[in-house]
Amino acid sequence: QVHLLESGGGLVQAGESLRISCVASGRTDDIYDMGWFRQAPGKEREFVATITRSGGDTEYADSVKGRFAVSRNNAKNTLYLQMNSLKPEDTADYLCAAGAFPGVGTDPSAYTYWGQGTQVIVSS
Repeated sequence: QVHLLESGGGLVQAGESLRISCVASGRTDDIYDMGWFRQAPGKEREFVATITRSGGDTEYADSVKGRFAVSRNNAKNTLYLQMNSLKPEDTADYLCAAGAFPGVGTDPSAYTYWGQGTQVIVSS
């Protein structure tokens, strides 16, 4: 079993930056690709970013491309999301996810493990 715990969310103003983290524990050797998703009130969960096990490949949603950067430190079992130039429409719960197989991509149903989320609120 793998447990994921996010942290670092908070309230920021539009244009500011925030970095959120996700620490994995348990059978971390079972983790391949990892990703960030977000869910705003009353909306469906949407893909934000994903990164391969080696960290060599990343993919982003069009809405965050050029503003957000995903990275991971496998020695610390930690996934990061650096969010710059935040906009009010980025307000959501941000959830960390881990895949038990490589190539899980942008489909949330392909991810095996999920954290509880960290809330990010961007005021205008």
